[in-house]
Amino acid sequence: MKCDKMADNTQNKESMKEAIDTLSQIVASNSTPKTIKKSITNLITDLNNEEYSLSVRAENTISLLDDVTQDPNMPSYVRTQLWQAVSKLESIRE
Repeated sequence: MKCDKMADNTQNKESMKEAIDTLSQIVASNSTPKTIKKSITNLITDLNNEEYSLSVRAENTISLLDDVTQDPNMPSYVRTQLWQAVSKLESIRE
């Protein structure tokens, strides 16, 4: 049982890293609008805040990303990348 928890934690950390990497790529893109970059930068900061568990950070970010994806100024390819990050975050369980 303890081995399963360790494996789950390792998988959760990897999913979190992949989600953060995807969000970082969006921020680094010159074609991402500044307002969206600011929102995503704040979300990355929240994801890296170890005050809360991985699952709490993931759930909070998923909720906030849902709002970000509703932005009418969002390019469609950025929205697709955000959904990829959401998918990674949704795989995080405790």
